[in-house]
Amino acid sequence: MSMWRDALSALFVVCASGAAWAQPQRAPMPPAIEAPRDTAYPGGVITLEIDATDTTRGIFRGRERIPLANDEPITLLYPQWLPGNHAPRGPINLFAGLEVRADGARVAWRRDPVNVYAFHVDPPAGVDELEVTFQFLSPTQTSQGRVVMTPTMLNLQWNAMLLYPAGHYATQIRFRPSVTLPSQWTFATALDGAETEGQTTRFAETDLETLVDSPMFAGRYSRVEQLDRSGRSRVTLNIFAERPDQLAATDEQIRLHRNLVVQADRLFGARHFDHYDLLFALGDRLGGIGLEHHRSSENKVPGGYFTEWDNSVDDHDLLPHEYLHSWIGKYRRPADLYTPGYDVPMRGELLWAYEGANQYWGQILTARSGLFTRQQGLDYLASVAATYQYRVGREWRSVTDTGNDPIIASRRPTPWVSYSRSEDYYSEGLLVWLDADTLIRQRTGGRRSLDDFARRFYGVPSENGSRRVNTFDFDDIVQNLNAVMPYDWATFLLERFDVADTQPPLDGIERGGYRLVYTEERSAYQRSSETYSKTASFAYSIGLAFSDGNTVSTVQWDSPAFNAGITTGTQVIAVNGETYSADVMRRAITAAKDGASPLELLLKNGDNYRTIQLEYRDGLRYPHLERISGRTDLLSRILAAR
Repeated sequence: MSMWRDALSALFVVCASGAAWAQPQRAPMPPAIEAPRDTAYPGGVITLEIDATDTTRGIFRGRERIPLANDEPITLLYPQWLPGNHAPRGPINLFAGLEVRADGARVAWRRDPVNVYAFHVDPPAGVDELEVTFQFLSPTQTSQGRVVMTPTMLNLQWNAMLLYPAGHYATQIRFRPSVTLPSQWTFATALDGAETEGQTTRFAETDLETLVDSPMFAGRYSRVEQLDRSGRSRVTLNIFAERPDQLAATDEQIRLHRNLVVQADRLFGARHFDHYDLLFALGDRLGGIGLEHHRSSENKVPGGYFTEWDNSVDDHDLLPHEYLHSWIGKYRRPADLYTPGYDVPMRGELLWAYEGANQYWGQILTARSGLFTRQQGLDYLASVAATYQYRVGREWRSVTDTGNDPIIASRRPTPWVSYSRSEDYYSEGLLVWLDADTLIRQRTGGRRSLDDFARRFYGVPSENGSRRVNTFDFDDIVQNLNAVMPYDWATFLLERFDVADTQPPLDGIERGGYRLVYTEERSAYQRSSETYSKTASFAYSIGLAFSDGNTVSTVQWDSPAFNAGITTGTQVIAVNGETYSADVMRRAITAAKDGASPLELLLKNGDNYRTIQLEYRDGLRYPHLERISGRTDLLSRILAAR
């Protein structure tokens, strides 16, 4: 036995010392992909041809001819970090069928094992061009991703349909693009030099950055309205629809969209584009989008935007928001969100000065143009104020940190948004900018306002048509605010954006002459919004909101519904023994206020049913803004047309 004990002891010593078993060996990392440099791609101009005629199956087919300066190995990149997405969201999962050929013979490609957006190719000796073919597979249902091609319209985003050589700034890579569309379709894009022959349109040579920034809408049914008649750079509203009846905009509706252009000019005092195209799709099959570009924007809403005008009010702010991005976010952009190539990570610490500021002025100009009435503008502000008064996630997480959400969550829905927060730099940012605006107006006796900052900061005069990005940082914001009105703006901004567990940012509402209150009646704005979207919110009473039908879409953290164990995705089958509807729920909540019995809900989760009782007695609660007697009505002044 002693011999075995001695052997085991020896083995233990060897194992403990690491001499017998070495640590697992990790595979070495591959060589780093060449970083972009400010040098021209030496091969020459890349030809890109897109065939977008297969609208039945939703398949785009692409062909690139990439000239080579030599036969050295080349790395081709698929765009990953996309401007306006603030995240690595290039849809490479839909990029398929890649083939590379040289002089007609197939050439092998290798996907990089670390950066899956990169493809390595070793060209054969003596060839001067690679021919690259592929398909982009549009989702055919929303569970697969955003649908970008239907039998009646499409949204072509060039970044989803190309590869580009690594090692160069996007501005230093030249492309000559073309697209083939179904017969008798029309299109709109900010690209220049369109020449159409048959079903194929070729565009002027351009750089990769401009190409990616110039998407296309096309379709069978369309309408074009010139919004700018001032003789300056053209602004055009290009409307595409699933059905021709959805194009029936009235003269008054078009006039309000023209007012948007007028009000933007009066706010900024300068344009940084030679022409601008609002790409606007109406319908239910094409995936929704609101995405900014320097000389255009991609916008999609349901088909009733014009024909159900009084109820579609919740969509009236989309075009203003994306149009103003030409100044806020495209021309003036946080330095950490401007990257030289699409393989370089972005950082979102100043998204409150990009999206938050744009959310503020987008809503303001929606009202100034008449796309919102004054009351709708106030009702919208009430809904935003209530959201952040109840946003309990503010206790642990700052607004600035939510600038990481486009990367963290990839804009997927979250189960407890009021606690986790989700890109709150948009609308909490709006409230902080309103705070700043009312503060300036109050302290200067109305002589100055945040409009002066907008003109000075985002509307910096430049050569008409200039597409140069003018980057900024935190100190630039503070400096320009101080030029409008001296104040400790650095502390003001840091306390509101960088610090967690602060009071809800409602000072701008109260300084503007109003207070946030709750009543048992929905505002006209909320009533129209819920009718149009077929939703219902009881967020500030029992803590639930519903999507179309009886499915719970949101549960407020620490609300009566939360404490009863209700989660998103739950179906409310019955309320007090009556089949659920929004009206049934409203009546039941009202009855419980003065009744002796709690609310009884029959719930369904998957195959499981259960009945719960909610002890809630405070009735319906919907947000409104109430005038404060004796206070100057600054909010109405802010919303009034200039």
